[in-house]
This record gives sequence, structure tokens and C-alpha cells, in this order.
Amino acid sequence: MTTWEYITTPLIVHNTAAILNNWGSQGWELVQVVTGPEGGLVAYLKRELKGEK
Repeated sequence: MTTWEYITTPLIVHNTAAILNNWGSQGWELVQVVTGPEGGLVAYLKRELKGEK
């Protein structure tokens, strides 16, 4: 069975692509973008846990 780890990160509107590209280069996949509790955007990302079964 595949196991995952998750992370959330705030997105700055004028720098969104750079932020997502940085996480993507580390193996993170974007799952969803939602409005955070204070109005900003928050990205939810996941990646497979290697060696965990």
C-alpha cells in the first residue's frame, strides 16, 4: 500500500508559480488550493513516503 506525507504552504499571489515549482522540484504534488482562515491562499501538497509500507 502506498503511504503519503502531506504539507501545507501559504501562496503569495505574485509568486505562486515559483513557490509551487520549488515544492514540485522536491517531489511534492499539488492536491488542492483553498482559501485559508485569514483569507490568503493555502496549498496542500503530498508526496510518497519512500521505504514506508
